[in-house]
Parts: sequence; structure tokens; C-alpha cells
Amino acid sequence: MKRIRSGRRIVVGVSVAAAAFAVSPSAFAHSSINPAVAKAKTLQPFTLELQAEEETARTTRVEVTFPDGFNVETFAASLGWKRAAVTEEGGDEQRVLRVVWTGGETSPRDDPLFHFTGTIESAKSYGVNVRQIYSDGSVENWSGPEGSETPAAFVEGVSSLGGGGSSTLDIVALAVAAVALLIAVVALVARGGGRPLA
Repeated sequence: MKRIRSGRRIVVGVSVAAAAFAVSPSAFAHSSINPAVAKAKTLQPFTLELQAEEETARTTRVEVTFPDGFNVETFAASLGWKRAAVTEEGGDEQRVLRVVWTGGETSPRDDPLFHFTGTIESAKSYGVNVRQIYSDGSVENWSGPEGSETPAAFVEGVSSLGGGGSSTLDIVALAVAAVALLIAVVALVARGGGRPLA
């Protein structure tokens, strides 16, 4: 009986360790784009989320720089925010190079969210650089590589999502994205529980 319990503990321990290693470092980032895995050459909605890390200061400015191959089509209005985009001409279309949101949430506890649609050109990783500025003048630059303390907001482009032609890498990427989302939700709930209600 003791051997069975000991064996179960080892299996559980190994499973937890494996899950920890499987989670993308961007799951712990303070700026993220969802979905974290997206099909290439397909117009789809994206959401940029920034965690409000200051207890008393609100985010008042967000500067986002999109890498080559990450093409933004439209932006949704964000309550309390004004938007200005910098574009470049390219053939018959304009490409959004950079967008700046100014304004702010009603409370320092609120996480800024921005919605837009776009496409990614190929099956590779795209790092979106984000600069977050607070009302007290402090600045966070989310522009580092994956695994760093200040990673950019990464989106992994894949050639297909599900279906018979889905590769093992695509399935793993989706599983990692699901685990990352779950960890982010748990972290937000835990953080919210430790703060006084307004």
C-alpha cells in the first residue's frame, strides 16, 4: 500500500514538473496577446491585455509596435482611451507600424484591454513590443525575448489549427496556450482577492 502511494506521489510530482516546463514563459508576462497561437494568413480578432501592476497609479499611455508580418486591419473602440496609429504605405494598402493609446482606466486595479483584427503572414513567432506608462511617470517596456523578465507579447503563427492536417507542434502549441490562459486567470483571481473592494 505504501509503495502504491509513494508511486502515485512520484507520478503527480513528475506531472506537475512537466507541466511547469511545458508552460510558455509568456504565460507569466505582464502584457499578452490572445490568442497566443493563431493561424497564418487568416483574418482574426486579437486582444492585447496589460496587467495593472501599480497599486495607486493608473496606466495612462500604451505604445505598441508591431513586427513585420503582423498586419493589423481594424481597431475596436476602447472606453476611456483615444487611439493614434502610425502607418506606412505599401502598394495599395497601409500597414500599421505603431499605435498609441492615451487615456486610462477608472481604477488602478483595472487591466487595460485593447481589441483589434489582423493577420500574421507565416508560421513563426511574432513579438509585439509594448511600452506601458503610468500616471506617476513610471514606465514598463515589454520588449524582451521569451523567458526574460520583460518579454514582448508573443503570438505563435501556425499553418493550421486542428483538423486532419494538424501537426504535433500545432497541437502542443494549443495545449500550451490553454495552460497559459488558465494560469493567467488563476493569477488574476488570486491577485484580485488580495485587494480591498472599491
